[in-house]
Amino acid sequence: MSDHSLILWIFSAICTITGLSGLLLPVVPGAPVLFLGLLFGAWAEDFQYIGVWTLLIMAGMAGLTYVVEFAASILGVRKFGGSRRAMVGAVLGGIVGIALGIPGILFGPFVGAVIGELSLQRSLDQAGRAGFGTVVGLALGVAGKLAIGIAMIGLFLLKRLL
Repeated sequence: MSDHSLILWIFSAICTITGLSGLLLPVVPGAPVLFLGLLFGAWAEDFQYIGVWTLLIMAGMAGLTYVVEFAASILGVRKFGGSRRAMVGAVLGGIVGIALGIPGILFGPFVGAVIGELSLQRSLDQAGRAGFGTVVGLALGVAGKLAIGIAMIGLFLLKRLL
């Protein structure tokens, strides 16, 4: 193994592990970093095993993680009786929460959904359910993102080892 390949494999391992952790922790853009790690792994072997089509599929899977996260959040709010305003509040709360670090990222969507419901003169109980639905949706979104990330690694290994 050449020095060039070894360096690429090291970058691949670092990015893959960081990307996987980023799928769980909202501070790191998990899917793009994971994809970058897999790209470095393919590059380490001059794309002999992992070709353009496999890379395009994995890039699509990385993009899909964002769709899954967004859809799960919306479905969580809706399933627990939240309104459109609660959904908008959850999204805005998530955006504002990013500026506040991990606590803001975790609690921002909940607070945003609650405020959205309260702005419609709903009861605190209804607003709390909508906020809880947001948290459930976020948890399902994280689980979906993690499943897609593991599938990306599985596809890489399948193409590499077979």
